[in-house]
Amino acid sequence: MKQWVTAVRIGRRQAEAGSERGGRAKVPVAAIRILINHFIINQMTKRDLSQRFGFVLNEVGRLYGRRFDQLSRQQLGLSRAQVRLLGMVAAHEGEQPISQAELAERLELTPMGVTSLCDRMEAAGWIRRLGREGDRRVKGIELQGPAHEALDAALRIGDALQSAALAGLGAAERSQLLALLRRVHANLSAGSGP
Repeated sequence: MKQWVTAVRIGRRQAEAGSERGGRAKVPVAAIRILINHFIINQMTKRDLSQRFGFVLNEVGRLYGRRFDQLSRQQLGLSRAQVRLLGMVAAHEGEQPISQAELAERLELTPMGVTSLCDRMEAAGWIRRLGREGDRRVKGIELQGPAHEALDAALRIGDALQSAALAGLGAAERSQLLALLRRVHANLSAGSGP
């Protein structure tokens, strides 16, 4: 838009200069180039990302995650990252407690970030750190009582958000969407593709 306004101004100035000299006003070449670039070439090269799978999937995930974070903070006083940590620890209950290093890898956070997160969550009574048998340097993470209730509440928030996100889709469409996404997940997990 800025280029278009500049082209119009240049054209006006040159046209006024040409008519003051008594000559015929000519359309300046620079103004024509700017107009062609703006209205023709830029429109041809403009990319429609709304039709690209990765872009749409990433945007849906970003919006879903942001909304979950807002609701979780309002209702539970926990961030999305904290809920994800609780969920990952809960998924490993009954096994050897998951370590901070394993949490960092699975949550795709830095080890320092997980340590800081665990420090705050342990101080608030959500988790407890335990030394592992055979290697006291490795800290396993266990959920404390209130964490189980908070995780149940977070699942309810997730259910309500899922209903809102999938509003307008019938039961068959919802099932098909989840089945297709599971197949995409399996493809990417298996490392197929480039």
